[in-house]
Amino acid sequence: MGVWESLVGQDSAAETLAAAARAARQGDPSQAMTHAWLVTGPPGSGRSTAAIAFAAALQCPGEGCGDCAACRAVLSGVHPDVEVVRSETLSYGTEDARALVARSAVIPAEAPWHVVVVEDADRFTDEAVNVLLKVLEEPPRHLVWVLCAPSAEDVLPTVRSRTRALQLRTPSTDEVARALQDRYGVEPAMAAFAARASQGHIGRARALAVDEGARLRRQEILRIPDTLRDLSACFAAAADLLASATEDAASITDALDAREEEDLRRAYGAGSEGVTKARLDRLSSRAVKDLQRTQKSRRTRAVRDQVDRALLDLLSYYRDVLILQTGADVDLVNDEMRSQLAREAAACPPADTARRLAAIERTRIAVAANGALPLVLEGLMVELRDPLVLVR
Repeated sequence: MGVWESLVGQDSAAETLAAAARAARQGDPSQAMTHAWLVTGPPGSGRSTAAIAFAAALQCPGEGCGDCAACRAVLSGVHPDVEVVRSETLSYGTEDARALVARSAVIPAEAPWHVVVVEDADRFTDEAVNVLLKVLEEPPRHLVWVLCAPSAEDVLPTVRSRTRALQLRTPSTDEVARALQDRYGVEPAMAAFAARASQGHIGRARALAVDEGARLRRQEILRIPDTLRDLSACFAAAADLLASATEDAASITDALDAREEEDLRRAYGAGSEGVTKARLDRLSSRAVKDLQRTQKSRRTRAVRDQVDRALLDLLSYYRDVLILQTGADVDLVNDEMRSQLAREAAACPPADTARRLAAIERTRIAVAANGALPLVLEGLMVELRDPLVLVR
């Protein structure tokens, strides 16, 4: 299988990409290969993993063996002819797009293709997309674009019409559990729990399986519905959720921020003979401001991503409640909480649970649309306590 072993539950997609890489390496002009791809799939399905595996297969003489120097370089992120673009801010702007187009024109240094993998292609602004359209439609012969997005509808029709779509699916619980055991040596019971709780999200499943802190934070989120006894508790729950998300985001971004700042100071001569602090500050002031602006945007996105993760956990809670209320023959995501879920199911009609689920989905949309987090979360907690509050 080679590089395709990294994909969990995506056999059909792997076959499509492998056939395209084979056609590209053999110079086959068939429709198996194209110069612009749109890889879509739900969060955790492995969009970027599939894109990077495809990039490795294109550069590998063995079409993705996984062992050669080209494959190892691509998979470790150091291949000179494969660029992986990750949005660390809320969106890609026109300047980002122009810089990307300029870099994409570079002739490959040592491989047949210059592959550009763009994660979160749905974050391009409309103006930025217009910058990309020409090079997507008529790319240089050496260039392959692989754009990743949650769904085809998340990108503009002008992008969809210029790319070949490849849709990934959510891996099954059994597939995720087997991957956790085979790749990370997770015990079967823990692998089964993490696979079920993650709802097919590979990265989330691994975190739950190996990180006790991630499991404890999830438990705190799932206890929220049981604490919403009055309005004061609603406001407290919203504040606690936001504080936890901010703390988690800081654990992700703080070390990266410090490393970037130190790299920038060294680039401007920090530690070099004759470079005083005053001169260093003067030389680097504009660059520091630009870096701080980027870092602030990245922190904002990280907080919102962590809030959305918490909302997904709440969504799974009320989904389980509704399953118990309707008697559906479906496995519970949070089966370890069955007694609490049963109490919740007995305390309200299914219509109220459906309203709570809708409230969480509206909140996710508001979070993604840059809504004010304290107000958005407070409103959600009030609705979870009393789902009829908006219709009275």
